[in-house]
Amino acid sequence: MSVGLVIVSHSEKLAEGVVELTEQMARDVPLRAAAGTDDGRIGTSFDKVSDAVTELREAGHDVVILTDLGSATMTVEAVLDFLDDDEREHVVFAEGPLVEGAVAAGVTAQVGGDLASVAEAARARELFA
Repeated sequence: MSVGLVIVSHSEKLAEGVVELTEQMARDVPLRAAAGTDDGRIGTSFDKVSDAVTELREAGHDVVILTDLGSATMTVEAVLDFLDDDEREHVVFAEGPLVEGAVAAGVTAQVGGDLASVAEAARARELFA
């Protein structure tokens, strides 16, 4: 099973930029930006994050989620709380640097990494130091 990434940010532009950058090194990895509020303001949306996770899961992918700031983390944790136990085994929130973590996770997924290795790559803070 392949691994997709959901990029959760308060800013649509930021999330789209992280997706664009990651795509340059991980062209075959499914990437979704879940950013901004439902009415287009700065913030996060439970529905946007949930929809992105559901879309990737329905396509048969495991999912690693990365966030930009603390309240995005709270939104992701709420989404995870609503997943059933079976789905929860296929979705991981990886706390780490957003840009570097997304690129590292994308590259790891591109070369066939499993859910655990992609999540670990996303968390590795010293990769680009």
